[in-house]
Amino acid sequence: MKTLIKTIALSSLLTCSAAAVADASDYKLMVIETATAPQPLEQSFNSCALNVKSKNYAQAEEICTKAIALLKDADGPKFKVRQLTSFALSNRGVARLKAHNDTAALADLYEASKLSNSTMVSHNLTRAKEELSL
Repeated sequence: MKTLIKTIALSSLLTCSAAAVADASDYKLMVIETATAPQPLEQSFNSCALNVKSKNYAQAEEICTKAIALLKDADGPKFKVRQLTSFALSNRGVARLKAHNDTAALADLYEASKLSNSTMVSHNLTRAKEELSL
């Protein structure tokens, strides 16, 4: 049953898209847009971004970590899993930055940028380096 849920969740991710929530001067948080009922992965992923926006940084970090764990066990196209893992790491990195956990935040953002060549992830890493004067 657990494998079936993961397969269904990942299948639905193939038909949905990621979107950024922020203006150009701030960090970008990625969410999963889907036309169907959200699966556990989508719920964790989107709840992470929502908690960052709501300034619940500890909660956001915990939920992002859950989304990353769900992605590690996901069956599906490796490219899509890597891209979504990158987005989840980026979101967690933003949460950690806002919570002043700079070292862990940068580690997440650098790992995210290695996994996916996304302009949204690159934006967050560049913005973090500027904010931290690196």
